[in-house]
Amino acid sequence: MLGITENSIRKDVRHHKTKSLAIINTRPGLKVKRRVLFLLLVPVFIIMILPWTQNIRAYGQVTALKPDQRPQVIQSILPGRIEKWYVQEGQYVEKGDTIVFITEVKDEYFDPKLLQRTNEQLLAKEQSVNSYVEKIRANERQIQALNATLQLKKEQARNKLKQARYSYTSDSMDLVASKTNLDVANSQFKRMEELHSKGLKSLTDLENRRLKLQEAQSKYIAQENKLLSSKNQVINSQIELNSLEAEFSDKISKTESDKFAAMSDMYDAEAIVTKMRNQYANYLARSGLYYVTAPQDGYITKAIRTGIGETIKEGTEIVSIMPARFDLAVEVFVRPIDVPLLTKGSMVRVQFDGWPAIVFSGWPSVSYGTYGGRVIAIDRFISENGKYRVLVGPDPNDHAWPKELRVGGGVSTMMLLKEVPVWYELWRQINAFPPEYYKNTGSEKKASEK
Repeated sequence: MLGITENSIRKDVRHHKTKSLAIINTRPGLKVKRRVLFLLLVPVFIIMILPWTQNIRAYGQVTALKPDQRPQVIQSILPGRIEKWYVQEGQYVEKGDTIVFITEVKDEYFDPKLLQRTNEQLLAKEQSVNSYVEKIRANERQIQALNATLQLKKEQARNKLKQARYSYTSDSMDLVASKTNLDVANSQFKRMEELHSKGLKSLTDLENRRLKLQEAQSKYIAQENKLLSSKNQVINSQIELNSLEAEFSDKISKTESDKFAAMSDMYDAEAIVTKMRNQYANYLARSGLYYVTAPQDGYITKAIRTGIGETIKEGTEIVSIMPARFDLAVEVFVRPIDVPLLTKGSMVRVQFDGWPAIVFSGWPSVSYGTYGGRVIAIDRFISENGKYRVLVGPDPNDHAWPKELRVGGGVSTMMLLKEVPVWYELWRQINAFPPEYYKNTGSEKKASEK
């Protein structure tokens, strides 16, 4: 009965006398059921040992690979009033095509000849700067002339001083000669007076000698006066030379003061000219911003502001545009628990909404309608939905993605990990264990590094 020995007692058992054994042995289809059960268990066993590719399911949408290729909103740089539309929704526009024309709403820009009048003011102020420059040059020439005149006057005063000194020297020598003559005349008069007292000389001779003595005294006094006059002339010449320095120094200082005042006015005028040039450039640039143009080739998808005469502020969104040329990519959101299993370059299978597909999540090789992809980037910061954003691009080694795809379409992705048996995957799912960490092969690591 237990099958633990080769000796069987089956022949000694009376099945027909035991009701339960008789029912079992006589039940119809028992062998068939056993065979069916066996035939069912064999495929299950085979399936259990088949390889299963672990994967992470994630959902997202189609997007553009580069930021400048994604849908963008065109904003108004200036506040204004919508005057005229040049496009309609769905229209193709090229870079620089006019989308809408706006007019001013600020009173300081209402003047239709604002640029012309600002330019006239700028030219007038530039002429003012030129006038100050000419005034500075005139002051410089005046200073040069004063310096030249000062040098000539000083040379003339030095010559005059030198002449006065020579005259003083000559007069001093004449005074010494006069003094000698006076001494000689005085000695002769005394001798004549002594001889007259002895009766050797007449009174007439004495009177003549006295007369010569008086003449010598007169010449001496006159020469002494002349010497004093020469000395005064030397002093006056020295004073005149010194006064020239003070007089011309005052004139030059005054001219230099006028020059520096003109320079200060010139710098103020140049500052105003620079400010007006900046203002004119701003006005010119502002006049070119009345026409809102397309930043790149694309399609007008939606007019956010509509109508004529509507007032808008700066930074107001006007229309949205979709670039005409873009590289497709997929952005999906992955749970934080699955992010450590992904690396740049990991393989991904992508299923696009609207494109028929037969998907076997564990057997991507037999799936139909999916497209290959590679992980391009993984966000470093969690998104608002509590998941991490992963950017997936086309796999260059797989067939190309459909050209008819549009940005914003939904996608479903399978991020492929490690291959394990089916029974292991069932056991992992039942126990809620994480998938096996996927390690790239050498070729895949090179692709990831690129």
